[in-house]
Amino acid sequence: MKRIIDTLTSASSLASLLGLAMTIAISGAARGDGESQNVCGPQTLRGSYVLNLHGFTIVNGVAQPIAVFEGLDFNGDGTFSNPFATVSINGLILRFPPGTGSYTLDASCEGTLTFTETAIHYDISVRPNGKEIWMIETDANSVLNGTAEKVSH
Repeated sequence: MKRIIDTLTSASSLASLLGLAMTIAISGAARGDGESQNVCGPQTLRGSYVLNLHGFTIVNGVAQPIAVFEGLDFNGDGTFSNPFATVSINGLILRFPPGTGSYTLDASCEGTLTFTETAIHYDISVRPNGKEIWMIETDANSVLNGTAEKVSH
């Protein structure tokens, strides 16, 4: 009987520890990547980023490969500028002049991003520390996604 009680006590302790570990992981209180428990908002994005996107754009019903290399300067207030952009569509290289845009970012680090001049729209997800942005274009006739990484404050 003592052996059964000891086994049950050990199993109960293990289950409690497992439950505690899962609660911590789900709540985000312990992050393996060293990120703090920040709440996101427009202020999370401040500084210069380099954006790299790839995918396809649909032209006359035909998928054309596309790659984008672009700079983004976030102001921390829901606005940004893009000082340069180089785009390759099926090997045709296009360089765009500087432009502007706006973004939203909620407390869960999810939001949207829109380029003013081209009216191109993205859904975004941001690391709580603001060092990386994952993006996917949400406009018709486009299959384009990628990341932007922070390069300076």
